[in-house]
Amino acid sequence: MVRAGVVVTGTEVLTGRVADRNGPWLADQLRQAGVDIADIVVVGDRPDDLRDALAFLSGVQLIITSGGLGPTADDLTAVTVGDFQGRPSALDPDLEQRIADIVERLMAGRGWKTDPEATAAAVRKQAFVPTGASVLAPVGTAPGLVVPPAEGRAGPPVLVLPGPPRELQGMWAAALADPIVGEALAGRAELRQRTMRIWGVPESELSAALRRHDDDLDGLEVTTCMTDAELEIVTRYAPDAEQAYDRLGDALVGEFGAALYSRDGRTVDRVVADALLERSLTIATTESCTAGLLAGRLTDLPGSSAYVLGGLVTYSNLAKHELAGVPMELIDRVGAVSEEVAEAMAAGARWRLGTDVGVGITGVAGPDGGTAEKPVGLVHLCVVAPGRTLSRRINVPGSRRDVRLRTVAVAMHMIRSVLTE
Repeated sequence: MVRAGVVVTGTEVLTGRVADRNGPWLADQLRQAGVDIADIVVVGDRPDDLRDALAFLSGVQLIITSGGLGPTADDLTAVTVGDFQGRPSALDPDLEQRIADIVERLMAGRGWKTDPEATAAAVRKQAFVPTGASVLAPVGTAPGLVVPPAEGRAGPPVLVLPGPPRELQGMWAAALADPIVGEALAGRAELRQRTMRIWGVPESELSAALRRHDDDLDGLEVTTCMTDAELEIVTRYAPDAEQAYDRLGDALVGEFGAALYSRDGRTVDRVVADALLERSLTIATTESCTAGLLAGRLTDLPGSSAYVLGGLVTYSNLAKHELAGVPMELIDRVGAVSEEVAEAMAAGARWRLGTDVGVGITGVAGPDGGTAEKPVGLVHLCVVAPGRTLSRRINVPGSRRDVRLRTVAVAMHMIRSVLTE
């Protein structure tokens, strides 16, 4: 199997200040191109660490780096890769002019005034290219590079891509079309990847089920993980194992029934959106402790204006009453954090915004405000739809952020259940 390794550069990524978006994206694109991912290595802006990472990955057919191609002093990927491959860098005058033109247009568009001397020095730095390397046209200001090993040197070529995800992704098609990359990846074969999703089942039960159906796993590479309080089953396989994958899916449906809510890889967000669209239903929310996070998640998908009409954030009891129509007598009698108030909030969302489906959420997100009867992490949720009302009480451990995000995940699955089960 053809394999590739990825080196993500940047101290900001290594220290966690910026999340790595490039490594996972490249892994998925490589898989779609029939290339297996060997390793993803993250290093800071230190040439020695980058060289060590390149040496570590030297057994693969292609190495890809991301980041370190900018104009600042710590952007050293191009020259470091060139030195590693035995190809010293030299100024490319045509590339220098091309980058200068791009920078001039960007500065004019943003209305920035810059020091011409400093700008010229920055442009010049980005135009140094390892001798014998292919240049990929910039999407931003940084060019991409394909750097093969110098004659007489062993090892794979290195595909050098910029760090900003928009630029890296925009350059990917040109990178795959490069002759040196194409030669390195010759012999790649289709590698399929499918995802199934289960809600409300412990990971231990899934593990036991997979052991019971071990005979169905021939030719399949199955990995499971808990993501956003649900189980993802990701399976990779060659095309000739498609029937084995179908058998696995049938077996898991037999084991878990409706809990296996997505056999085609769709997320709960997509399942909810599709169900609303297919039934021409609309939805609105009334949120207290989640303060609009559910409405935000419902509108994350493009086209959500077709079914999301709005949302109410009702932190205070007065807001619950005046915006969502929750009776003050009810709040005084059972308390704002209660099943009855959550149902009244869901009904209030439908009434106020004229929707088919309403969702109400009220709880104690913490870290303060809890009592013995209603501790931090207690949340009441309710979904009201034509012909059905679903209420749920949950106790979520963890931080304020944990409580709010887990509550939104539960709410999404409650909506899915009401609409599809």
